Amino acid sequence: MTRTLPLVAVAAALALAGCSKEPDGSATSAAPTETEEVFQESPAPVEATETGEADAGAEAAAMSEIPDAIRGRWGLVPADCTSTRGDAKGLLEVSADQLKFYESVAKLGEIKEAGESRIRATFAYTGEGQSWTQDVVLDVADDGRTMTRRDYGKDALPGPLKYTRCG
Repeated sequence: MTRTLPLVAVAAALALAGCSKEPDGSATSAAPTETEEVFQESPAPVEATETGEADAGAEAAAMSEIPDAIRGRWGLVPADCTSTRGDAKGLLEVSADQLKFYESVAKLGEIKEAGESRIRATFAYTGEGQSWTQDVVLDVADDGRTMTRRDYGKDALPGPLKYTRCG
């Protein structure tokens, strides 16, 4: 009985979701998974360090560029850093004011939080004939060797992406 109770609850939720309608008449989508909910929420703010540094909000207000520690070429897999054929689909090039991906570019917008090796900002994306905005957090760790990217908002990826610095 204890094994079937969660299945019954899930089936009931899916049945109700399939029956409900949006005001425009289109069916609603199924509830997002737990992972999607976590990464679509707003990211936690950066806390001030014990050394008495200015808080992240004040630093962000003073910054107008992506921090130096984050800039450079980053690959999801080693081949992203070494490809000479232009097929490095996981390559991310970070400059002072943009993120350049395989088929899109994201221009830096409002910086919400920033530190020496972390930034949370809104980026205006363009690519493949489309435009959108996305809240993004970039965190550099391991003495500048790795970076984690987290997207937040409506069309956010369902989890973090781990990059390794090229070259």
